[in-house]
Amino acid sequence: MSYLDRDIFGMYKKHHSAGPGPRLMGADTLIGEDVYNLQNENVGDIKEVMLDMQTGEVAYAVLSFGGILGLGEKLFAVPWEYLSIDTVNKRFLLDVDKAQLKQAPGFAKDNWPDMGDADWTNEVQTFFGTRPRTSGRSPNAPQTGRH
Repeated sequence: MSYLDRDIFGMYKKHHSAGPGPRLMGADTLIGEDVYNLQNENVGDIKEVMLDMQTGEVAYAVLSFGGILGLGEKLFAVPWEYLSIDTVNKRFLLDVDKAQLKQAPGFAKDNWPDMGDADWTNEVQTFFGTRPRTSGRSPNAPQTGRH
């Protein structure tokens, strides 16, 4: 389902940009968006967008993978920086093949991990080869005076 189909408030105005939609979008409008790999295989869809409340950054996209009609589907968290946008086909891209993705640390839809747990975070970051997320403020975050 396209973000336009979910735009019941008319908040997304047309702008001339290179992206698949407006420059800024609500995180919930990404739910259900397709994710493909570079071999043009559908590797799932976005089920949730996880924010790091200490840094204000998007930490993960939780993707569904496999299963039929939701049965046997595996959820897994992909570090946000691993996703890119396919502006031509209006979808997300993940540079991981299906065989590798099957080995990613995953979880059942009714048994989510503690995503704030350092061991879990390290396992995901190690699998995807990204730098571990640090706690605290992002060095580029504005100073707000709030704690």
